[in-house]
Amino acid sequence: MHDFTETKEKAIAIAIGKKGADRETAFEHLNELEFLAETAGAEIIEKIYQELAAPNRSTVIGTGKLEEIKLIIEEKAITLIIFDDDISPMQLRNLEKAFQIKVVDRSGLILDIFAKHARSQEAKVQVELAQSQYLLPRLTKMWTHLSKQYGGIRTKGPGETQIETDRRMLKIKIQKLKEKLEDISVQREQQRKGRKEFTQFALVGYTNAGKSTLMNAITDADVYVEDKLFATLDTTVRSFNLPGGAKTLISDTVGFIRKLPVNLIASFRSTLAEASEADILIHVVDVSHNFFREHIRVVNETLESLKIAEKPIILVLNKVDLIEDANDLRAIESEYPQAVFTSASRNINIQKLMSVMQEKSEEQSKTLSFVLPYTAMDLVSEVYSNADIVSRDDKDEGVHFNIRVKNDKLKIFEHNFKKYINIE
Repeated sequence: MHDFTETKEKAIAIAIGKKGADRETAFEHLNELEFLAETAGAEIIEKIYQELAAPNRSTVIGTGKLEEIKLIIEEKAITLIIFDDDISPMQLRNLEKAFQIKVVDRSGLILDIFAKHARSQEAKVQVELAQSQYLLPRLTKMWTHLSKQYGGIRTKGPGETQIETDRRMLKIKIQKLKEKLEDISVQREQQRKGRKEFTQFALVGYTNAGKSTLMNAITDADVYVEDKLFATLDTTVRSFNLPGGAKTLISDTVGFIRKLPVNLIASFRSTLAEASEADILIHVVDVSHNFFREHIRVVNETLESLKIAEKPIILVLNKVDLIEDANDLRAIESEYPQAVFTSASRNINIQKLMSVMQEKSEEQSKTLSFVLPYTAMDLVSEVYSNADIVSRDDKDEGVHFNIRVKNDKLKIFEHNFKKYINIE
């Protein structure tokens, strides 16, 4: 993949729209692409938007625009071209040949950002797999070779071309990365099994919506926060107590974005499993953003693709302190009456959010009180394994338990504890 970290590259951002498309939305997408480029370490010198009936099959853009960009490249010493939409391997080859500089599309740029921000072994393997899958059909002579041409085991022999050798090596690498990621996923699943008895919340949302800041406000954690896209990739899980006193878990997941690469979503399945395993999702939105409604739509579509959109969701419209016009805020409040309006950075309405979380948690579980006689002490471990212990009091007649049981565990108590509990 391209590396933007050593020197700040001068780049041109290009977006293609259909004739008659909403230009305001198109330029917002270009602005987001510029933010992505800055996060990766590139500087956008020029932004270009072209309306076409259909993208050029060979070069995406029209021939006249192609020649115009060539002049800009020479005049402003441009070293990188970034397209807002994905381009095919053939288009990539044609564009690199025409411009004689590096060309990358939105997916490639996002993958570079993920590679730059990956810290844990899991995140690094996930990103490397997604990068390798992205690179495989795009190998050209302009890319750095993966290795020298050679013969021997697992090769065709000395007559094989460099590109064929590189593709073969990349396929082997992809398989090994998949196996490594599968091992990590198994370990992750084991970790999650130990948390099943607690109500679990997962923060989801568009990148840079303020999820990590909100997590810090809820749990007094010290999660890394930076005003950049995809500042953190690794899922962070923290425990805290709800207002009612019950111990609860909350996880901060990777942010979503428009046109998130399919390979990346697939590679990050073990990280996104935190959201899949959660009982309740907290959808965090930067309500001060002009296109926050589109961000809500993108996140909802991503949740649907992950098959978790039916989970209970608390909509949190964050960064209300950045909305200057009170009338605008009132209009948004009318539009989203069920949402909780917060400012995580200024601790506004965090207690209200906690109360809503308490209500949602109570809907997902049931409180049971019962006395377990000392003749049934063999069931104590089962209580601890399948419930959150609110209180325990050892008395003469037996152990008085006050517990919270998640709805999916109620059958265990209905069956094994029916002598001691009356579950309505």
